[in-house]
Amino acid sequence: MNLPQLKIGDLIARRPIVQGGMGVGISLSGLASAVANEGGVGVIATPMIGIEEPDITTDPVGANRRALVKQIRRCRELSQGVIGVNIMCALTNFADLVKTSVKEKADIIFVGAGLPLDLPAHLPTVEEMGGKMKTKIAPIVSSGRAATLICRKWLKKYNMLPDAFVVEGPKAGGHLGFKAEQLDDPDFCLEKILPETIEAVKAFEEAKGCPIPVIAAGGVYSGQDICKFLDMGAAGVQMGTRFVATHECDADPRFKQAFINAGPSDMHVIKSPVGLPGRAVNNDFLRAVENGQKHPAKCPFHCLSTCKQDLSPYCIARALINAKRGILKHGFAFAGSNAYLVEKIISVKELMNSLVEEAQECKAGAKQYFEERKETAKRYIEDVKGQMNEKLGDVKGQLEDVKGQVAGKLEGVKEQMVEKLQEKMAERFKTASESE
Repeated sequence: MNLPQLKIGDLIARRPIVQGGMGVGISLSGLASAVANEGGVGVIATPMIGIEEPDITTDPVGANRRALVKQIRRCRELSQGVIGVNIMCALTNFADLVKTSVKEKADIIFVGAGLPLDLPAHLPTVEEMGGKMKTKIAPIVSSGRAATLICRKWLKKYNMLPDAFVVEGPKAGGHLGFKAEQLDDPDFCLEKILPETIEAVKAFEEAKGCPIPVIAAGGVYSGQDICKFLDMGAAGVQMGTRFVATHECDADPRFKQAFINAGPSDMHVIKSPVGLPGRAVNNDFLRAVENGQKHPAKCPFHCLSTCKQDLSPYCIARALINAKRGILKHGFAFAGSNAYLVEKIISVKELMNSLVEEAQECKAGAKQYFEERKETAKRYIEDVKGQMNEKLGDVKGQLEDVKGQVAGKLEGVKEQMVEKLQEKMAERFKTASESE
């Protein structure tokens, strides 16, 4: 039993698996191209993508733009598959990264860390593109309400709609679109917000003229998870954590090893300088932050519009750059809630194949289960039908007995009435004879 393709308009991925965009520098062209080659959607993360550019501190906008162009073009050299770009709304160079991604003909842009209500204003014009825009746009939301808000704003102001949505639950890694008290609340779990989001976008599909697929994300770990969310109506799933522990992941091996070494208690929710809760692998750096041992420092990057630099105990960009390079004593690894389940580093090909096989087995198992339940129900119905026919036969026999008994009693009553009538007639005849 094959898994369905992921279709976003005329864009088709052979397997319904999107590799989540992971910054800083965790998912670049190496990982993204490997995933695309296996039929999934490979995604380049843009936050601080220009960290290796020599002028990243003096010209961060230019450095990040050049690095993004290099990464997209390198992906195209390594793969003919579907290539996406992940861009955070909170980035100070958000508009520039959007326009650059479209001009470089990225297949799809995933937009998170805020509601991209004005994103269409940052898209290149038709004239600039020399024709129809190829790139699809998929906002990342945490509720059906957010999806509705984006659709209404885009439709009213720009006469366009998103091509797809990613709905991300609270078990995701990195920055989370929830309040801290909502992370363990069942009302905000992915199983709850996925169907709500699917229902929300249905109202806009007619205006779009085609389906607006919804992709499930946040805590998706196994093939069984993939099967479950596809059965719930998702067009595909987005997975980040599983792709960290692959040979092709662009992070330092020490970053990957942090996942393998982690236990359940190491999955830690932090308060990020960005102003959002975030999930990471706990370590000495984060413990020092909690203990007040880190102090505000000047940031040379100015990468996030929501970051309060003067009040932050550390520069999150610098911490994540250090982590990408494996220097975890000066940084930390963002990770999903299931990261502690990772046991070893494997290839993207092996991972993708195992996920698909698990999902297919799950679907086949579910089909077999329902077929068995169907046969069981059929046999039960036949048994009940036989029992009812048998009881009906018994009741019919009892009715015949009662009918015979009633008929016998009626005959007896009839005979008694006839005898009494004859006696009365005889008495009347005798009385009449004596009177004469």
